[in-house]
Amino acid sequence: MAEKIANTISSCRIVDLQKVNFRAGNITVLENNISLPFEINRVFYLYDIPGGEDRGAHAHKSCHQLLVAVSGSFDVFLDDGVNIKTISLNRPYFGLHIPPGIWAAEQSFSSGAICLVLTSHKYDENDYIRNYQAFLNSKEHKRVLS
Repeated sequence: MAEKIANTISSCRIVDLQKVNFRAGNITVLENNISLPFEINRVFYLYDIPGGEDRGAHAHKSCHQLLVAVSGSFDVFLDDGVNIKTISLNRPYFGLHIPPGIWAAEQSFSSGAICLVLTSHKYDENDYIRNYQAFLNSKEHKRVLS
């Protein structure tokens, strides 16, 4: 039997990335295991997303993610198999930590939005759960789809 993934929506949290104010502009620094709850092994960003399009819609078995709206805004739909929640990101000094075992989808991108994603693991297709029923099957407690 496959190992069950126990994280819940309450395991997701907003991380204050601390904005440092300067007369000439602001800076936010991201440091492994200091400002982030994991060591960064991969960084990518999403941009030029057409209106009405969504991104993500998957879960990870082992990988942690931190999503940051470095420009514009977007919503993150979170699902732990029992509970659902949507969090809006619209400040470059706040990130959303998504641990493994949470179904997440980025939605409602504003014009010109940029989503920075920092991850604890390098890309590994085997770490992705892209089928929603398979995601539910991976959860110890889950909703039953009818």
